[in-house]
Formats: sequence, C-alpha cells, structure tokens
Amino acid sequence: MIKRLFFAFLKLFLLWILIFDFQRVLFLIHNWNKFRDIGFGEILLSFFYSFKLDMATAAGLNFLPMLLLFLYFFIPKKAIRYLFLTVIVIEFVLVGMVHCGEINAYGEWNHKLTSRVFMHLSNPDEVVRSADYSMTVWFFVFLVLEVAFSWKMLRWLFKKELWSQVTASRVRGWLIFPVYLLLIVIGSGISMVLLRGGFQQIPININAAIYTNNPVSNDLSMNSVYFFAKSFLLYNRSEIDEFMPKIDPQVAEKIVKDLYSYPREHGNYFLENKRPNIVFVVLESWAAEVVGCMSETKGATPNFDRLASEGLLFSNIYATSHTSEIGNASIFSGFPAIPEVSISMQPEKSRKLKAINQSLKPYGYSSAYLFSGDLKYGNIGGYFMDHNFDVVKDENDFPGNLERGKLNYFDEDLYKQFITEINQAKEPFMQCAFTGSTHSPFDIPKTKGQNWTGEEADFMNSMVYADQCIAKFIQKARKQKWYKNTLFVFVADHSRASPKVQSPMTSSFYRIPLLFWGPALKNEYKGKTIDIIGSQADLPATLLYQMGVDNKEYQWSKDLMNPKITPFAFHTVIRGYGWVTQNGNLTYQMQTKQYLDDAFTNGKKSFEHQRCNAFITQVYQYYKEL
Repeated sequence: MIKRLFFAFLKLFLLWILIFDFQRVLFLIHNWNKFRDIGFGEILLSFFYSFKLDMATAAGLNFLPMLLLFLYFFIPKKAIRYLFLTVIVIEFVLVGMVHCGEINAYGEWNHKLTSRVFMHLSNPDEVVRSADYSMTVWFFVFLVLEVAFSWKMLRWLFKKELWSQVTASRVRGWLIFPVYLLLIVIGSGISMVLLRGGFQQIPININAAIYTNNPVSNDLSMNSVYFFAKSFLLYNRSEIDEFMPKIDPQVAEKIVKDLYSYPREHGNYFLENKRPNIVFVVLESWAAEVVGCMSETKGATPNFDRLASEGLLFSNIYATSHTSEIGNASIFSGFPAIPEVSISMQPEKSRKLKAINQSLKPYGYSSAYLFSGDLKYGNIGGYFMDHNFDVVKDENDFPGNLERGKLNYFDEDLYKQFITEINQAKEPFMQCAFTGSTHSPFDIPKTKGQNWTGEEADFMNSMVYADQCIAKFIQKARKQKWYKNTLFVFVADHSRASPKVQSPMTSSFYRIPLLFWGPALKNEYKGKTIDIIGSQADLPATLLYQMGVDNKEYQWSKDLMNPKITPFAFHTVIRGYGWVTQNGNLTYQMQTKQYLDDAFTNGKKSFEHQRCNAFITQVYQYYKEL
C-alpha cells in the first residue's frame, strides 16, 4: 500500500508536468510568428529550464488532491473518489483558463497574462469591444483541448487507482491510521519544499525559468500559472489607489512638469572623454551614515574615504527604496520606487523601461552584471536579461571550491572574479558587480579592524571587511590595461539600519553614497564633493549626459551636474513614502494617513506637501499605464 501511495504521489507531479508542456506546445503553435526567428535549440531549452517552476506550481496544485487521494486509499469510498475528481477537474479548468487567456492576449500584449486582466474584466464592455470573435473562439477551442488532454492524462496515469476498486488495507483502526498520518505529513513536507524550490535561503522565483536575453523564449519557459499567481499577489498588494493623496490630476501634471523643466544644455563635464569604460560597483546596504567621509561615524571605511578624496562624491543622494531589486531598477533605468511595488517582479512593465546599457549599445559598449549570490531574488537576474545585458552571472558561475557565506560568496572573491570578467570583456564596456558581504547574516572572514561593538556591530564589522576588499580590488584594477580609460561608479543599492539611524521610516535612513572615481575623471573634479539633493534614479540622466548620449527616455531621472535642476529626492518607506528638498523632509504612512516626520517649516509645508503628492500620483499613474 505504501508503494502505491508513493507512486500515486509521483504520478500527480508527472500529470502536471505533462499538462504544462502540452500548454507550451499550444502556445508555440498559436504564436509561432513570435518564434520563427528563434533557433529550434533555444525553444527546446525552454522545456528544460521550465522544470523548476513547473514542479513548484505542481506542488501548489497537488496539495488538496494529494490529501484526498491518500484518504481514498485509506477509505476507498466513491464519495471521496468523486470529491478528488471534482477538485482536480476544477483545477484543470482554472489552469486552462489562465493559459488560454494568455495564448490569446500574448499577440497583442507581448507579455504573459497578469493581474491586468482584472482591470479589463471589471469593464466587460471594454473586453467585448477590444476582442474580436476569433479570440473568443480560440479561447474555447484551446480550453477544450487542454481540459480534454488533462482528463486523458489523469485516466491514463490513475487507471488502476481510480477506475477500478481500491481495496483498503487489511490492517484497521489505530494501527494503520498513524502510518497514513505520517505519510501525509511527509508528502506535505516534500510538497512545501518543492513549492519554495528547495532548501536554499531565497525561495524560487520566476527568474528560475529565465535562460536567455530573448523575452519571448523566457515567457515560453515561465510557468503561466505560477506567473499569474505571483502577479495576482502583487496586484492585491500594489493596487494602492485608495491610499493615493487627493490632488487634481492637471495640477499634479503641471507640478511634475515644472520639476523636470530645466534647460538641458550645460558645460559641467567631469569626464576626460565621452567614451570611457564604465565599471559599476553596486554596494549592498551601504548607508551614508556609516561612511566616514559622509558622516560622524569614522573608522569603518578608510579606503572608500580615500577614494572619495580622489573622486567626485555626491553626498546628498537617497536610495529610492529599501530592497535590492528596486534599487537596481532605479540605478540602471532611472525609475522611482512606488510603495509596495517591485517593478522588476513585473517583467511586462519593467521591459518597457530603458536601461543604461541599452542606451550605450549603439556606441559599441558591451555589458555584463555579476553577483556572488542568487539573482533570482526579486527577479534581478531576469531584469538584466530582459534589458539585454550581454552577460549575467551569479553564484552558479563561481568556482565551486571557494569558501562562502550562507547568502553569497565573499566580496574578495567577487572582486577577483570581477577582474577576470572585465579582462575578458570587449572595450568599451559597461561592467557591473553587486557586492553581498554587507548583507545579513554577516558571516564574513575575520579581518583586522573588526572591533566594533554595540548597536549594529555585525554590520559595522562587515563594512570594515567590505572596505578592505574595495582597496584590494582597486589595487589590482590599476595594473590592468583597460584601467587608464575607465570610470568607476560606486553606488549603494539601498541603505539599512546603522548605529545612529535605526528607523526605516525617516528620510535620513535612505541616504547613500554615490562616487565617480578613476582615470577617466577630469582633474578639476577629483576630490570634489557636491551636495545637490537627488536619488539613485538620477544616475542614468547624469552619466549619459556626460557621455553625449541622449537621456530623454529616462523621464524620471534628472542630471545632477546641471545647475538648473530642481533638487529633490523621492523615496518609499514601508507602505508609505518620503520627500526631501532643500526646505526639509517628510515621511508619510499611507495606511494610517499620518506624517511620521515633517521637518518643513510652516511657510513651506503646504508647498512641499503638494509637490510630493503631485510626484507620487504622477509616477503611480505612469506605472499603471506601462
């Protein structure tokens, strides 16, 4: 009996794998015009890379049917069998509806089915007017095919168990019940592990199915039900219309237009030439409040401080949010954060944003991104692949014999690998590395100077280590042939709690370093500090202007070197947002409708509140229309 239960458990997973692959075949056939220029080998790989997400989705779908099937083996009553069949057929229909909707919508939307469908279904007249008859016909044709195929596979796989009499175990009562209970617990445990993709620290995400720079192939690989379920969760969490401040849309539009209306031309160029190599170092959790040259906290970052004394430091820059995936999207696409929204987790939207590497591509720039941890977190890897980075690598591409922390490889090994990657790159290049040793659990190598105690001691000691790794990286970089024409950009992905600033509900919590450094920097800007207020989202417009590259597509990014800009920074807090200008700062919690901090004087309070309200409503509207 145990053997039969085990095989029944495996058959449930095989059932869904077959269904998902059948759906991919239908998707390929109906949308073949999207795939005609893609190699057959790449298409086949989608069936391989889809396996992890398929198994995770199957684990979720199997939970209730598995319990009923196990119960049926214990108590072989027709009522239980019919209940099992009813539940699984309902799942067949729901899964089929999601996929059939996607098949039809993909040709127009060019992305997988998302919660956007609810916006359309809330206006049935719109659906009727926008969909032609053929879409309706194809929807039902594919739905019938998918449900029929699913039913056929169910009958084939469970012919003995469900269509012939199952004999209950001869051992009755309390003797057999604990055995069945144990099997259910084990089966549920295995399903939970598969649902999260394994025992690793970061659960599986849509990034697990992304394997190419071609979004169409990735969409084929990503499980439709998993993608839709994730989108639905985000939809429930990110529909924040009810929390938006009330302001006349025309007034808001005018205010935001004024914020970005300034003469674009200026002569403040800090680059020696317009075509340097670009090396980005995205610093995990580097808060300005722990950087010696930017705060009263001295001693943790002497090497970075030395670089700042030789480079161009922006001392009043704010992270747009508090997570890595949002920070990366802001740095490379210049997109502001929105409360409770991760744009990189919504490829159908983030793909419509431009990224710096895409603007530099026509000028011969190659691009790469390297991380010593797992890039599926927040779909960071998917974001970079969707934005056509030539190379995207993470922990899976590091030598397996290296020591590592729980979350990622140590910064010293990241930088060694980074140098190797850069040496193999074609110039001019935009090479990017994302550090990780300053992220909890801070299980880093012991090094000289790690003598911090008290509040945030582990983080501060990790900063000491990370700072020393930067020094070794620069020392080695100086010896490379590409160094003499290279601009290094050091910027944090976000901030974190520090000994002096603990609350993530204050604007000072979000201040981060932004440093331009290297031989490509003009001498007159070396050792200079600029205190203009801005955010990491302003990096694309600033850098591209210096390179003579059009930055108009980064409409939410402003040029920090332009003396005519309006200085401000917008950032999110937990379920809220903040606003920083020369007149002060505020943070606002949307659910409680309270200003948690409001440092604007009475003479400027109303003016700044209105500018902040205008900005968030306009950004949110832009996001919804993407």
